[in-house]
Amino acid sequence: MLAAATAPTRPHVADSGGSGGLDTHQKWQHTGGGAGSGGGAATDDSSEAITVVDAAGRAVLPGFVDSHTHLVFAGDRSAEFEARMAGRRYEAGGIRSTVAATRAASDDELRARLAGFVDELLAQGTTTFEVKSGYGLTVADEERAVRLAREVTPEVTFLGAHVVPAEYAEDPDAYVDLVVGPMLEACAPHARWIDVFCETGAFTPEQSRRVLEAGAARGLGVRVHGNQLGPGGGVRLAVALDAASVDHCTHLDDADVAALAGSSTVATLLPGVEFSTREPYPDARRLLDAGVTVALASDCNPGSSFTSSLPLCIAVAVRDMGMTVDEAVWAATAGGAAALRRTDVGVIRPGARADLVLLDAPSVTHLAYRPGVPLIAGVWKDGTRRA
Repeated sequence: MLAAATAPTRPHVADSGGSGGLDTHQKWQHTGGGAGSGGGAATDDSSEAITVVDAAGRAVLPGFVDSHTHLVFAGDRSAEFEARMAGRRYEAGGIRSTVAATRAASDDELRARLAGFVDELLAQGTTTFEVKSGYGLTVADEERAVRLAREVTPEVTFLGAHVVPAEYAEDPDAYVDLVVGPMLEACAPHARWIDVFCETGAFTPEQSRRVLEAGAARGLGVRVHGNQLGPGGGVRLAVALDAASVDHCTHLDDADVAALAGSSTVATLLPGVEFSTREPYPDARRLLDAGVTVALASDCNPGSSFTSSLPLCIAVAVRDMGMTVDEAVWAATAGGAAALRRTDVGVIRPGARADLVLLDAPSVTHLAYRPGVPLIAGVWKDGTRRA
């Protein structure tokens, strides 16, 4: 739990658009542990061990919150990426190739790879992260994915409706029956969220609504992949169902933006996707100016965004998406927390978890100013140094 810290030199975005980061030339101190969701009162109990860290003029900010990842998978799709960058078609790639590799992998193989990603996230300052299923697409394989994900994070999303598997290509509604029936029954005990890829070529808005409402009836929170590949009904479906977040938001019309602005649904932008696919970036400036809450996440996955680096996403968002540094840093911390409906992470304040990142730089501006440079000098999670 954060016991004391110097006051932020930048305003919090909820007040006036800042990052909520902490640029300090003094010292910060914390006690071990952390509050539950929603936080709690700070403590000055002198019986608790106090660790004091001298930031020595370097910037301190909340641990990054990555609200969108796909980390339970096997296989490699680098040849697909190489072909895409060269402008060539690559017929052997796609989500279904990852599905085949993931189904063939053992639990231990998937668990080891997942552990490697967790270490990678921490090394880059990410202290809270979500993990989706979606590369099994059978009852047993999806249950395995959410079960393994639950070993490393409470923010687990059941994404059985990621794509229609080959064996159901001629009858996608039968696959939806499977998702909302036996698959949901098996996966719900391990998950906090349900998600669907609401896009042409994946699931229609009607199919998506059926999946999401079934999950909500089981107590799962709602998330949506929407409006990535073109205009569609994903954003307005997310708003109608009070989804915590709708992710991608690349192709939006004025009605989509207005719907988001009038809702509590976060627009989570995934710049790693456009960086890795050479597609147009989402217009973050348009969303922010309309009053939409914006988060940044990595969408770390083997096909369209194989990066776990939120510092990279911040740099891209500042350069190519119309965000200021403060807005991008807030979106990757408190914005990500909002997308997970968490108030105990992504911020530095008494009662929040002591999830902190120390930069080897005097301000958070360097995250965008020096892209690709390893600026993470220290990472603390729940008051314990982890990197």
